[in-house]
Amino acid sequence: MSSYPIRDQENDHLITPLNAALIIIDYQPTQVNSINSMDRKQLIANIVATARIAKTYDLPVILSTVNVKTGVNKDTIPLLKEALGDIPSYDRSSINAWEDKEFYAAVKAAGRNKLLMAALWTEACLTFPALDALKEGYEVYPVVDAVGGTSLLAHEAALRRMEQAGAKLTSNVQLACELQRDWNRKETAAGMVHVFRETGVFLQLD
Repeated sequence: MSSYPIRDQENDHLITPLNAALIIIDYQPTQVNSINSMDRKQLIANIVATARIAKTYDLPVILSTVNVKTGVNKDTIPLLKEALGDIPSYDRSSINAWEDKEFYAAVKAAGRNKLLMAALWTEACLTFPALDALKEGYEVYPVVDAVGGTSLLAHEAALRRMEQAGAKLTSNVQLACELQRDWNRKETAAGMVHVFRETGVFLQLD
């Protein structure tokens, strides 16, 4: 049982802790309550798991909301804010976060070419910045089990549109395994297992 040395994590073609950032957009009460493509409680559990995976591997996280400062919408849901800890949140008026100056500057400042993206709704606030990021040469990875749309049809059509444009769909389990890569990396293995147990992927049987 001999592993190769860890590959160059900045230039690896797979996702690593040093070449990826997580973008989270519009997980606010109004948006969550309008999701009809999956169970809303499961959606919340899944985006919280995505956030905890990112924190386990020290990924930069760019968080954005829409119309909080105007008083139209409430802030990010508490469970997700708790999982993310004390990070900046970029509020905006644009449906497409890529068209907001502060959000765009934060993505650029992260300095990562692989963008893991989760947003509500799939058909708008995820699709539009994903397409813009692809156009600028980023690799985009929508986290499919942590996003949702106003209908299952709208959600699935949006995923197809992004994939046809070059996005690479991923899931929480695939993402965590890709970041971990080797069980010998003890400093993060326990955190990965903890997230999986909390979400029911690993059942505590002993």
